[in-house]
Amino acid sequence: MAANSTFGEIIGGQKPVLVDFFAEWCGPCKTMAPMLKELKDAVGSKAIILKIDVDKNPSIAQHYQVQGVPTLMIFQHGNIKWRQSGVVPVHLLKGELDKLSKVD
Repeated sequence: MAANSTFGEIIGGQKPVLVDFFAEWCGPCKTMAPMLKELKDAVGSKAIILKIDVDKNPSIAQHYQVQGVPTLMIFQHGNIKWRQSGVVPVHLLKGELDKLSKVD
């Protein structure tokens, strides 16, 4: 993925994209960080994992009506396929990504 890709280009692709809306000051967000690394190791190139700091990207957070952090969303072809707030277990996230990567 090119470093200068826009958010819309990244989430608009065929590959599922898990977006973690987080904030530096958020305790549960810090809990999610190593879990997302574990998830990335598990799914490899089948999915993209993207972290969006809501304080640095307020317009994106507002556009997707992110009320609290962490909020996790999975996009595919630009559409939200799954969304949940709070700490989400790795096996649940992997299950959601696996469902979408089989639908290619």
